[in-house]
Amino acid sequence: MSRTVFLDLLAREASPVEFEAPLVEARAAGAAPELLAELDQAKLAALRVRALLEHRARREAELSALFETAGDLAGLRDVGAVLEAIVRRARRLLHADISYMTLHDPDRGDTYMRVTDGSVSAAFRALRLPMGAGLGGLVAQTGTPYASADYFSDGRFRHAGHIDAAVKEEALVAILGVPMRLGAQIIGVLFAANRSARPFAQEEVALLASLAAHAAVALDNARLLEETRTALGELSAANRLLQARSASVERAAQAHDRMTGLVVRGGGVEDVAAVVTDILGGAIVVLDSDGRRLAEVGSAGDLDETEVGAAAAASRRLARTVRRGDLWVTSVASGAENLGTLVLRAPEAVSDADQRILERAALVTALLLLFRRTAAAAEGRVRGELLDDLLTGRAVHSDALHGRARLLGVDLDAPHVLVAARHREQEPLTAQRTAFWASSDAASRHGLVAVRGEETILLLPGLDPSAAARRVAKELGASLGTAVTAGGAGPVRGPAAVAGAYREARRCAEALLALGRAGEGAGCDELGFVGLLIGRDRDVGAFLETAIGPVLAYDRRRGTALVKTLETYFGTGSSLARTAERLHIHVNTVTQRLDRVGRLLGDGWQSPERALEIQLALRLHRLRPVTGHDLQPW
Repeated sequence: MSRTVFLDLLAREASPVEFEAPLVEARAAGAAPELLAELDQAKLAALRVRALLEHRARREAELSALFETAGDLAGLRDVGAVLEAIVRRARRLLHADISYMTLHDPDRGDTYMRVTDGSVSAAFRALRLPMGAGLGGLVAQTGTPYASADYFSDGRFRHAGHIDAAVKEEALVAILGVPMRLGAQIIGVLFAANRSARPFAQEEVALLASLAAHAAVALDNARLLEETRTALGELSAANRLLQARSASVERAAQAHDRMTGLVVRGGGVEDVAAVVTDILGGAIVVLDSDGRRLAEVGSAGDLDETEVGAAAAASRRLARTVRRGDLWVTSVASGAENLGTLVLRAPEAVSDADQRILERAALVTALLLLFRRTAAAAEGRVRGELLDDLLTGRAVHSDALHGRARLLGVDLDAPHVLVAARHREQEPLTAQRTAFWASSDAASRHGLVAVRGEETILLLPGLDPSAAARRVAKELGASLGTAVTAGGAGPVRGPAAVAGAYREARRCAEALLALGRAGEGAGCDELGFVGLLIGRDRDVGAFLETAIGPVLAYDRRRGTALVKTLETYFGTGSSLARTAERLHIHVNTVTQRLDRVGRLLGDGWQSPERALEIQLALRLHRLRPVTGHDLQPW
C-alpha cells in the first residue's frame, strides 16, 4: 500500500478516524514491519497537515468574521443591528450554544442584558448583574476576561441567587466573558456560553476579545453619530431660529422705516394703521382716550368696550401688548397720559417680534397725536387771539383783522353763529383735551375758538345757532366726560356783530343752567318767553304766535272772546266761578270756552310753565293795540 493514500484523505478532508484505515488494512494484509512503520509516520505527518489546515481555515473564518464586522461598522446605520451581528458571529465562531452582551448602566451602577443570540429564557434576557456579582459582574468590575468550564462549581465568583436562577433556567454550564473597552473605560461584557462543560482555548478568548473591541467601537460610533445628529439638529434649530429672528428684525426694520417716513412726510394715524395691517395682516382700529374710533383699516367688526378698556388698562400697567382672544391691544400713551389704544384683530397668533411692531406703531401714533395736539394748540392760540379781538370789539373795522381771518380760512362777512359752552373748571390734562377738541373742531369748520377757564367760545359758519349749540354740548361733553351746557346765538355777519352775539349766547347758556337744563344746547328762540327776554332781536310776534297764535286766529275768524276769557281766567287765579261772574256768563259757558282753548293750544296748556308763557303773551298782546304796530325790540 502506498503512502499517497493519506494525500487522498487530506484532499477530501477526511475525519481523523479515517486516517487509521490504511494501517488497519496493511496489518490485515500481513505487511512487513518496515512498511507499517513507514505508513504510521505518513499517517502522523498527514494528521499534522490536517490540523494545520483546520487551524488556518478557522483563522480564515475568524478573520472573515472580523472583516465583515469592520464592514458593518464602516456602513453603520443601525447600532442595534451591528451588535446583533457581532453576538451572532461570536456564537458561530466559538461554536457556542449561546452568546450575549451586557452594557454598563452608570445611573444604576450595574450591567444589563443588551443583546442575546440563542437564548430561550425570558428571565435570562431580562437579567441585570450588579458590579462584581457572577462571572459577568466580575469581568465588568475588573476589566479582565474570565472563563469557566463549569460555572456552578467554580468558586472564583460571587454567586447571587437571582443570577444563578436565570443561568439555570437557560441551562448554561461553561461561560466565557471578555470586557468591552473604550480607552480605560469598561462599557460592557461580551459572552459565549455552552450548555455542557467545556474549556475555552486562549485563541477563543482572543477572538471573542476582538469581537468585543468591534462592539465597543460600534457603540462609540453610535454615540458619536447620535451626538452629531443632536448637534446637527440643534444647529438646524438654531439656524431656523436665526432665520426667523432675522426675518423678524427685517420686518421690524421695514416697519420702523415706513412709519418714520410717514412722520417725516406728515402722515396721519390712519397711515400708521395701514402700515401695521400691511405687515402683520388682520384689521386694526385706533381709538382715542375716550374709546372713539379715530381710524380703522380692514374690517375689525364690533368691539366689546368693557373688554377693550380692561385690556388697554392692563397694557398701560404692563407696558406691553395684551391679548384678548383674537384681539391684540396696545395702549397709546405719553408718560402717565392715556392718548388712545391700538386694537389689532388677527386670525392667528402674533409673535413676540410682531407685538414689538404693534408697540412701535403705538409709539408713533402717540407721537402723531402729540404733534397734532401741539399744532392744534398753536393754531388755537392764533384763532383764539383773533376771536378775543372780535369779542372785545377792538379794531373790528380794520383791514388787518380781515387779513388775519383770511389767513386762517375764515370769512368774517359770511353768516356765523356763536356758541358759548359752559363746563366746570378743569385739571391741566382735561384743559388740554378741551383746547385740542375745540381747536380741531374750529379748524375743520373754518371757524374761531377761545377757551376761558370754564367757558369755551366758538364762532362757526352757519345759520342755525340751536343746532350748533346742541352739537357742541354733545361732542365736547363726550370728549370731556362731563356735562357741557351750550348757548347759541346768531346768525351774524361782520366783525361788529360778534360781541353782541357772544353776550346773547352767554345769557342763553346761563338761562339753561338756571332752568335746570345743564348738559343741553339751545338757542334763545328755543327758550320760550325766557328767550324773548334775553334774546337779541326779541321777536314778539313770533313769541305770540307760538304761545297763543291759534286762539288769536280763532277769535279773528269767529268773532269769539276766547282771549278775553283767558285774561279773566288767569286774572281770577284760575277760578271758574269768579271768571263767570266778571264776564256775566254762566259757569258752563266758561268751561266750554276753556275746553275750546285746550283743543287749540293742546294738552298741558295749564301747566305752570305754559301758563306763565300764555299770561305773558296775553299781556304783550294787550299792549299791541296801544302802540298801533308791532312791539319793537326792547
